[in-house]
Amino acid sequence: MAELRVALTAEKRTRRILAVGSGKGGVGKSTLSANLAVAMARLGRKVGLVDADIYGPSQPRLLATEGRKPEARDKTMIPVQSPWGVPMLSMGHLVQPGQAIAWRGPMAGSALGQLIEADWGETEILVVDLPPGTGDIQLTMLQKYKPAGAVIVSTPQDLALIDATRAIGLFDQGKVPVLGLVENMAGYLCPHCGQVSDPFGHGGAEVTARELGLPFLGRVPLDIAIRQKSDAGEPPAAGEGPQAQAFATIARAVLAALDQPA
Repeated sequence: MAELRVALTAEKRTRRILAVGSGKGGVGKSTLSANLAVAMARLGRKVGLVDADIYGPSQPRLLATEGRKPEARDKTMIPVQSPWGVPMLSMGHLVQPGQAIAWRGPMAGSALGQLIEADWGETEILVVDLPPGTGDIQLTMLQKYKPAGAVIVSTPQDLALIDATRAIGLFDQGKVPVLGLVENMAGYLCPHCGQVSDPFGHGGAEVTARELGLPFLGRVPLDIAIRQKSDAGEPPAAGEGPQAQAFATIARAVLAALDQPA
């Protein structure tokens, strides 16, 4: 038993948490988190995913695990295995679909702890999809489960970038390295005329990253195929083509930053 405890302690010590955050909702953070985890797994990493958006969990839909319930061993949850090689846990696995979760901060923080302290086995990188904003869940994460790094997701528009800067400030205060920014919904290729338009602007996250002295990790286009596949529980990163390549490029950049010596 003593040897088992030592082994489990070593696993927790070597496992790294990668936080994915945003200053506001609706910027595609959960989609990026799911596809980033899948893309890193395709690159040979042992990756797990925690859906820390306690009040609005969406990862079960994105990774096709809706209706699945995690098992428990010695009061410790065992992650649900997704079809895409990424074990995962979400409040969406624990409540009925559509059920409102009306919890105060301490209860949400306790739920986060159960998800993160689950039996993640050989998982080496735990991607944590944070809720939007800079509230209780983020503070609990910084205080109890300090990430090895954070990725910030934003659309190119000024309003989203203002809020993204606030999220960066929170991680800076918590002394968590911000690995860089991802620009989502960057350019729309019309399937009918072939023209590219920029309904949310273009390049704003890259400019902000440069101004803040942070790496720009890549951009994901506003593509109807990404939306359709995500709704169907088929992450684009698991396939081929330009959508998968966009996530693979970001995954490589994130891993390169995460693997740099402290």
